[in-house]
Amino acid sequence: MSTPRGRRPHRPSAAAEADALISLPTGVLDDILDRVGLLDAVRTSALSRAWRRRWEDLPSIDFYFPRPDEAKHLRSVDSVLLRCPGRVRRLCAHLDEPSEGRIHDWLLVLSRRGVDTLNLRPISFDAVLALPASVFACRRLTNLRLHACAIPPLPAGFEGFPELRKLALTCVRFRENGEYQLEEIIATSPSLEKLVFWEVKILGDFKEWVIQGPNIQDIQISSSKDLGWILGELPSLHSANIDILDYLGGRDFAKFLAGFSNITKLVICTRHSPLNGAIILERLQCKFGNLKSLTLYTQFCELPSILSTYCLLRNAPNLERLKILIDNSAEQKFEAHEEFQNSQWTGGMCANLQFVQITGIHWLPNEMTFIELILSKARLFCTLFITHGENCSMSNEDAMNKILSYRRASTCAEILFKGKASVTFFRS
Repeated sequence: MSTPRGRRPHRPSAAAEADALISLPTGVLDDILDRVGLLDAVRTSALSRAWRRRWEDLPSIDFYFPRPDEAKHLRSVDSVLLRCPGRVRRLCAHLDEPSEGRIHDWLLVLSRRGVDTLNLRPISFDAVLALPASVFACRRLTNLRLHACAIPPLPAGFEGFPELRKLALTCVRFRENGEYQLEEIIATSPSLEKLVFWEVKILGDFKEWVIQGPNIQDIQISSSKDLGWILGELPSLHSANIDILDYLGGRDFAKFLAGFSNITKLVICTRHSPLNGAIILERLQCKFGNLKSLTLYTQFCELPSILSTYCLLRNAPNLERLKILIDNSAEQKFEAHEEFQNSQWTGGMCANLQFVQITGIHWLPNEMTFIELILSKARLFCTLFITHGENCSMSNEDAMNKILSYRRASTCAEILFKGKASVTFFRS
């Protein structure tokens, strides 16, 4: 039927459209409101009378405010908890001063609502959040991430986090003997799969404590001092990222590395500060028989780092991928000429190596000799990918012409040169 002249076609109002939408099945509506996020779900109450309290019936909600400028939304947490009785799956937020005063009560409520993810940090860059002990009541946690928090002592009768799969602590502070507290948290979290410690501080002198667990698959640890941790039984461990630049102290380096002998992926620092210059890894009692991927923060300017690099390569017979991130320092203090580096090479070394990425190269003689050896001895080699750093010792054109002239043991070996590295990889 045609529309009479001068009369516009009838269109339903926004309220009518919203009311039509609310007639959808309950599960579909819950899914829609869940996808738009809590803030927009609450705003739907303005659509019409039928929508006014619909968001309150959600079976689960998230308090997800990951940016500092979203901290103001935490003012509504109390009213939302009162009006919405459903499960709270996660709280992710930068906490300002008012919300720090409420976090204890929120955590008590969230522990009863089955919260599984907490990601907390103070809003101020230089502040420290005094975490309340109620965080240990959240026993259904699967993911706990804390940044710049002061960790309270464990409460009496602490039974652990039986469902926790990921624990990430960055720049957190423990009181004296906090290493035993960490040990107990890990030991009472049997489902733990990933462990991240980044610049954790423990007051007092360190004492040895054990990291162990039946399901821990990935460990990432960086620290400017020795925290006293040692590796225990880790039957599922397959990857590790360990920054050992300054904090090994007087430990046996080879014995330390033996704890990672069964992993398939390793990221480790083998460059040494002047204080630890005496640490030289020349031999290992263990083989990294499963290691397929190795990333080294290193340099070829000093003897300790060169020997450590070759020692790891000799003891990883099945290595396929090697990434080398070179220190910004370009002063070559030790001449590792071809004869010297060739003496470090043993039969079967790099027999399965297929890919090498070198980032931040300075075209120093020691670096060029290393590249020449890799190309001339790795028979399954496919790709060499290079980017250069600052203060190069020769032009890129001269360096690439030299590399292209090297003999190659693999007929399919190719060399890719990207130019200057655009990312800074190294700690100051």
